[in-house]
Amino acid sequence: MTSTQFFNIFEQSIKDYHVYDSIETEIKNPYNKDQFEYLLYQKNWIDTVQWHLEDIIRDPEIEPTEALKIKRVIDASNQKRTDLVEFIDGYFLNKYKDIKPIENATLNSETVAWALDRLSILALKIFHMSEEANRESAEQSHKTNCQNKLDVLNEQKTDLSTAIDQLIEDIENGNKYMKIYKQMKMYNDEELNPVLYKAKK
Repeated sequence: MTSTQFFNIFEQSIKDYHVYDSIETEIKNPYNKDQFEYLLYQKNWIDTVQWHLEDIIRDPEIEPTEALKIKRVIDASNQKRTDLVEFIDGYFLNKYKDIKPIENATLNSETVAWALDRLSILALKIFHMSEEANRESAEQSHKTNCQNKLDVLNEQKTDLSTAIDQLIEDIENGNKYMKIYKQMKMYNDEELNPVLYKAKK
């Protein structure tokens, strides 16, 4: 698959979510669980829901108890996102396990899956900035400003897509090799977060 195909799946997820535009919408992944596309769709759906949770929690009139509830949902969502990115990296690691890197092969600063994580978020930025650039109720100055930002986002999409395709090609050709480090987030771990493990005593 190419970055264009990855992005198309992210766009599909975003559009499907916005049919109902509700964080309560149940995900209906159109792909089979044994397809790689299934993972990409799941990944972006998590990102899309979290995008809207981040909007909601910034409501200046939100009740503190509701804000705390949403913050904890966002924390759980972040953990799911990280777990899924690492799972996707595992997919690529297994896919390229038989490729022998050349003698001077180098390690990329980020893995394929974390680059796809950035592409997924970028798809959301493009979708929502496009909405703002075309919002009928907005002033023309707002639309123009948002269109300028949208142009930059689309340029970023081109650059990031090119980088992802090049990274995959380099791995396939043995010019780069994969190495995965778990994120080891500490704040959700009852054994590593002092506030949590002290509360257990």
